[in-house]
Amino acid sequence: MRHSTFVVVASLLALPAMAALAPGNTAPDFTAKASLAGKEFTYVLHDELKKGPVVVYFYPAAFTSGCNIQAHTFSENMAKFRAAGATVVGVSLDKISTLNAFSSDPKYCAGKLPVASDPDGNIAKSYQLKIDAVESGDKDTRGAAIDHGYAERSTFIVSPDGKIRATVRGIGAAENVARTLEAVRQLNAASGGTKTTP
Repeated sequence: MRHSTFVVVASLLALPAMAALAPGNTAPDFTAKASLAGKEFTYVLHDELKKGPVVVYFYPAAFTSGCNIQAHTFSENMAKFRAAGATVVGVSLDKISTLNAFSSDPKYCAGKLPVASDPDGNIAKSYQLKIDAVESGDKDTRGAAIDHGYAERSTFIVSPDGKIRATVRGIGAAENVARTLEAVRQLNAASGGTKTTP
């Protein structure tokens, strides 16, 4: 019964998806260069899934208005995600040098969550996400030119068995985080309420 309840909630959170992977699909595994608090490391999804559910959120570009809000909101809520047993990773087409700055910036990731580099868009494409081309003259909030495409803002909640349990798409950056946290809490309750230490 508890499992059925979560499926209903996950379906409600799965907003119009176009071709993106949906709840029930297997989440593509990936290994990528990532940064946490300005320090580069190799992020491996299947290793993180051994610890519990993972929130994989794709965003268009670091240091852009909506993505700044989303990163800040995730960072402010990381203790709540950990309390519900989940970890979080952001993925964009930014180069790793940009993410080193973004991950450490106290206004955004604030050293609280890793962000992974997908420069060719292969990870985003494996999740069947649309990538929009950068327009000439596009700049980030620092005034730096953006030289890569934009993955559509989409969040996948992946359970330790590698299955996508909920998707959150088609809404604003801050609301995306709020609905993602709600979905993670539902997953935690459906699995018996196992929690990690905040």
